[in-house]
Amino acid sequence: MLEKFRQAKQAEIRALQAMAAVWTLPEPLQVCRPSLRRALLEQSPGAVIAEYKRASPSKGLINAGWFPEQAASGYARAGAAALSVLTEQTYFQGRLEYLDAMAGPGLPLLRKDFLLHPLQVRQSAATPASAVLLIARMLTPHELATMLAACDEFGLEAVVEIFDQADLDRAKHVGARIIQVNNRDLDTLSTDLGVSLELIGRKSADEVWISASGLQTARDMARMRDAGFDGLLMGTRLMQAPDPGAVLAGLLKQMRKA
Repeated sequence: MLEKFRQAKQAEIRALQAMAAVWTLPEPLQVCRPSLRRALLEQSPGAVIAEYKRASPSKGLINAGWFPEQAASGYARAGAAALSVLTEQTYFQGRLEYLDAMAGPGLPLLRKDFLLHPLQVRQSAATPASAVLLIARMLTPHELATMLAACDEFGLEAVVEIFDQADLDRAKHVGARIIQVNNRDLDTLSTDLGVSLELIGRKSADEVWISASGLQTARDMARMRDAGFDGLLMGTRLMQAPDPGAVLAGLLKQMRKA
């Protein structure tokens, strides 16, 4: 799956390189970006990053009737600490413009996409995003370090996503401060929360950790919270409902009682 995603981004990277060659890249926004790390720590453990995801490779079209502006306001009212915004077009029907559309409530925005080149980080800086997702497995150690340096240059936080122990070693080696454990097996597309529970024992005091994929119930959320995860990223579970914000509000209420 990751190789398919890599190939899908090549045209975008070539377009950005062509723009850079003639100095036509959009300028980074000179704005005060709310900190994703701070937002998670303020509600840690168990702060929710609510995701806007119209479609996915495993589910197909999930929810085309809930628009980005609705998602931002609905999730904010429900108590989300931050928002994750899918911007990948080919497989997830996302758009970069969704970041602008969801900036209204002022919550930190995580650009969730397949970022492989520093120019994509520069592109992200021209939006209201506070953070970008970097998938450790898609980058060599040198590339990952280069992408982290680009995030520092443009004032963005980096969420480094891992799937296993080897990915975690790579993330720690380059000094990742926000680590996201993806519980989804990319070969079978099944999810196992045991992946998060297995890896959380290596969390360092200065790191913020997020558990992502497979969180279905308030009990799942409470398990990850009690295991020590600062953040819980939820997407499909919420987006499958007619009113994802209402579902999130209910799950948060139940989790707090658990």
